[in-house]
Amino acid sequence: MIEASSVPEQIVGTPEELVSCCDYLASCPEFGFDTEFVGEDTYHPRLCLIQVATSERLILIDPVTAGPLDSFWNLIVSPRHEVIVHAGREEVRLCRLWTGQVPGNLFDLQIAAGLVGLAYPLGHATLVSQVLGVQIAKGETLTEWRDRPLTPQQIRYAFDDVRYLLAVWRRLKDRLEQLGRVDWAKEEFTRLAANAAPDEPALEKWRKLRGLGALDRRRLAVVRRLSQWREEVAARTNRPPRTILRDDLIVEIARRNPVRERDLSVIRGVPRRDVPAILQAVQQARDLPLDQCPELAEREQDPPQVALITSILTAVHGDFCGRNSLAANLVANTQDIRLLVRAKLHGDQAPEGSLLTEGWRSRSVLPHLAAVLNGQCTLRVTDVRSETPFTIEES
Repeated sequence: MIEASSVPEQIVGTPEELVSCCDYLASCPEFGFDTEFVGEDTYHPRLCLIQVATSERLILIDPVTAGPLDSFWNLIVSPRHEVIVHAGREEVRLCRLWTGQVPGNLFDLQIAAGLVGLAYPLGHATLVSQVLGVQIAKGETLTEWRDRPLTPQQIRYAFDDVRYLLAVWRRLKDRLEQLGRVDWAKEEFTRLAANAAPDEPALEKWRKLRGLGALDRRRLAVVRRLSQWREEVAARTNRPPRTILRDDLIVEIARRNPVRERDLSVIRGVPRRDVPAILQAVQQARDLPLDQCPELAEREQDPPQVALITSILTAVHGDFCGRNSLAANLVANTQDIRLLVRAKLHGDQAPEGSLLTEGWRSRSVLPHLAAVLNGQCTLRVTDVRSETPFTIEES
């Protein structure tokens, strides 16, 4: 194995070089992978650079000049190659965009770090520093990757972004094996790949818009249809959705429920060229039977003890994770714990929507919290100087 700081470096800039590169990568059981892209002014991100690290070389692939990348993406989706990424949500999304598939054998360093007791989420430079003791300069974060030729500084930054991926991977993988958490990590990597899919149908993005609380079901249907229309136009024209129609305008149009063009003309910011299409979308929502309109979001009116118990369980959870080399906010957030308390309050067995009821969390974390919640344990503060100050004993 070659030392990371002295690995040979290669730039792939022609179709012929790409063929040779992919032939080489096909023989590698694992490799690191990162991308540079620009996405703030388009619907689909523009891929500007691909960085790859193997144990023998570092590679930059220039998608501008190297030609179609099908052979490279085929390597990424193949389960025969372990693909190492750091905070790989965008890499998964790009893979899904170009292939319709997700990576077949993913290892995310950021997630793995949280599963062995490091903080979550850790940035790349911080992770490399904490695991390897190596300092990386991060001077090109906002660089313009679309310009050619790339500057020497950009090239150095790009190589450094993958230079230490495999070294960190080996350390974290060994630690996962020591802790018996390899299967936990695989569950998390699979969940990352599923959640990063750009067309995830379970996510109703329009539900996140502000100002929906005062709208009835019919107007919620208008919000939903306008959001769909905006996504369709944005995808077709490759523009960011916010440049088609702003979030606040969608809610305001739904509130007014316009029928004629002049009903829209009084709303400042509505693009005039899209008025007919907007009115058509509104009418489509208005024509829906009421039972096909979105349900009103239920507002949980928790009694005071739910917040109090949630706070106690959150502290217990943090103590447990500290003792067991886990990043608490990777394992569960406050809402996951609140759902657990609500389920107890209402006599339900398993709270729907809480990560604590899924996979390794349900087997290794949930029983500990449930024991406290069910009154089967006593909790004492035994060392206020410790990061894990509690003692929990069976009653």
